[in-house]
Order: sequence, then C-alpha cells, then structure tokens
Amino acid sequence: MSTTSPEDQANGSGYQNELPQHLNWSTIPVEQVSEGIERQMLVGNRMMICRFRFRPFLVTPEHDHPHEQMTIVERGRVRFFIGGKEQIATAGDVLHFPSNCWHGATMMDEEVVLIDIFSPLREDFLNGNKG
Repeated sequence: MSTTSPEDQANGSGYQNELPQHLNWSTIPVEQVSEGIERQMLVGNRMMICRFRFRPFLVTPEHDHPHEQMTIVERGRVRFFIGGKEQIATAGDVLHFPSNCWHGATMMDEEVVLIDIFSPLREDFLNGNKG
C-alpha cells in the first residue's frame, strides 16, 4: 500500500514530503544529465537516493564532495578510482565513500546502473546542476 498521493508519485521527488513513501523506479522521472548519463532521484529530508544509467566506456572524472556516499552496483562492471587506487566493482557490490573522498569511475564494456545514496542532500543536484 502506497502512502504517497498520486501527485507525489508523478513527480517522484519526495523533497517536500514528510510522509513515508513507497515508489517504484518506473514512476520516478528520468533526466538526461549529459550524453550517456541518465539520473532518477528520490529525495528525503536529510538523504537522497539517485539511480544512474551510464553508457559503456563513459568516464566520470575524479572528484570529491562533502557528502557521504554509498554506491550499489545494480548492473554492469565499473573501474573505480578511490583515493588513488583502482578497483573493479560488479553487480551486487557496495562501495562507501566518506565525505571528501577523492573518487571517479570508468564504465567498462556494458551499460552500468548505479544506485547512489547521499547524505546530506546534494543541493547541487536539486538546483539543476548536472553533477
């Protein structure tokens, strides 16, 4: 049973919602972040979850941010660069990036779907930054 209104399910953001939610990724809008990157977001009060779809061989430049991040590899293989070290992650793997951890990724030879959980909220994502 869903506790969200049809309006909340239609926009999928949950940003202004204090109520519990039960959503399906198929109801959450997909935004084209850039060529080869799609993002869906569900936003709570102090944390958010993003589902990213990346085309094969796409590179996300190394970067850091003050947000704590957990990443779940839902599909595909990714070469992560974390604090200067390289490692391969595959479907089912979970990675934790503490605040200000230097990291980046290169998608391997297939489409990749990642679930990223951030705390606190990535205000840059909410303000239209393609991040």
